Amino acid sequence: MKSAMRIGELGQSTGVDIETIRYYEKTGLLKNPERSSNGYRAYGPEHLERLSFIRHCRALDMPLADIKRLLEFVENPAADCGGIDQLISTQLSRVRARLKSMRALEQQLTALRNSCDTNHSASECGILHELVAAAQGETCACHRNAPSATTPDPPSDKRHKE
Repeated sequence: MKSAMRIGELGQSTGVDIETIRYYEKTGLLKNPERSSNGYRAYGPEHLERLSFIRHCRALDMPLADIKRLLEFVENPAADCGGIDQLISTQLSRVRARLKSMRALEQQLTALRNSCDTNHSASECGILHELVAAAQGETCACHRNAPSATTPDPPSDKRHKE
């Protein structure tokens, strides 16, 4: 690997969009690289390693604020790892809550799907009838026996494609 890469090369090496790399720089997740004599950003192996770490954490759906804290632990290896464990425990709780919500949503969709067989025209479709009834304030088949699928809280950080 070359000692210095441009932003496009870094993005290609990690699978992270250029705009996302710039955003990570702006927010302090990724340290600003030095500039080459022609003004281009010159990323080194430390940027590649850090961006790969960030990408892996994002693949675990960790919020950027938590990733920032984890990077602080990386930079301070003598710190107690209790904070790291707490971050992961919190993320695990968030994932479990989403899984519970997704299971409820699956049950609701299954109930809705079961309200129709495919041997009818759209005007006789049980699914459409149920959805229209729900839009008019009636109880839809998907909510009669299925637990409520709660809407998750909106993300606390700006989401970027990776």
